[in-house]
Amino acid sequence: MSKERARRRAEREAEQARQAALRAEREARLARRRGRVGRVTALLPRRPVRVAVQGGIMARRRRAQNGLVAVLFLIVQVIAWLLWSSWTARLGVLVLSVLFVPLFVTLVFDRRS
Repeated sequence: MSKERARRRAEREAEQARQAALRAEREARLARRRGRVGRVTALLPRRPVRVAVQGGIMARRRRAQNGLVAVLFLIVQVIAWLLWSSWTARLGVLVLSVLFVPLFVTLVFDRRS
């Protein structure tokens, strides 16, 4: 009976030693890989810090309003481009649009009143 237990213990210990050797080889391979990756990434430029986009209801509303203003500005410019062939008229519409966009935004989207 004790010879049988000794044989099983020897088998268990041999299996544990084999598993430990495999684990040590895997860890050594992983350490070498991490070293290579670390050396390569040290040569690369750092990425800029990303700024998180606000997700609240006010931020979504502001983005929608800004998008609407931009689309309306582009529509006015396209209409002016199609209606007048004179560069002076097109430039005049552009200048007036740039001047009146802040006024439009204040009158339409101002929430203070």
